[in-house]
Amino acid sequence: MQQQRQLNQLRILTYNIHKGIGGIDRRYDLSRIIDTVAHYAPDIVFLQEVDHEVPRSNQDVQVEELADQLGFEHWAFQANVKLTRGSYGNAILSKFVLHERWNVDLTIPFKKRRRALVAKVHVEVDGHKRTLFLCNLHLGLAGFERKMQVRRLLQWQHLRSLHQRTPAIIGGDFNDVWGSLSRKLFHPSGFRAVSRKSLTFPAFMPVRGLDAFYIRGDVEAAGVFAGHTKTSRHASDHLPLIADLVIQSSNHDER
Repeated sequence: MQQQRQLNQLRILTYNIHKGIGGIDRRYDLSRIIDTVAHYAPDIVFLQEVDHEVPRSNQDVQVEELADQLGFEHWAFQANVKLTRGSYGNAILSKFVLHERWNVDLTIPFKKRRRALVAKVHVEVDGHKRTLFLCNLHLGLAGFERKMQVRRLLQWQHLRSLHQRTPAIIGGDFNDVWGSLSRKLFHPSGFRAVSRKSLTFPAFMPVRGLDAFYIRGDVEAAGVFAGHTKTSRHASDHLPLIADLVIQSSNHDER
């Protein structure tokens, strides 16, 4: 269900695309991902499990294909898991220029390589420039692993030095089956969970809210929902999660 947007509002979507392989039919079809994302017309997109020159996905450079087909001029890709041929990882698509990109290592020894893809964008709000801090991640499968990864991210110097009023958005696939990361780690660091009620996994009949957004600073959630369409139920093993966020005005320009 789509909602009318307010002034100073932007739409952000996070989506584990499962390499463009359907969760039910196991068929590779990136056009289903493109149709699903396009349906919700987001301003910023966080993607996980994006293939880069992998045989299972026709050796497509998926981030370039997605950005081109969806009309996003600005994008970033982070190759996290290297395969015999190609790799896969996280990506950000944006209508705004991506500034100061970082790769934050979240890998725990003996576990799969994980990193957070971080960038800043600038938007105009009531005549003033506002900086938005964006962080896209895909956390591990083990509970102890996820806690260690979140602690490492929250202790990262650039996040620690970020002004408390600067709008900060952390989103992605948290694999947080029981919702314990919110109250134990994010809330004590000033981050608010946008929603734990939106179920996104498995896509065909979702029972878990594995995908989420956390926000801090001068930003509020106007609405959040999982993307339920006929196509989205087959495009991946996750549903997309969409949040409409209102960026609050400031009396000074941010850099």
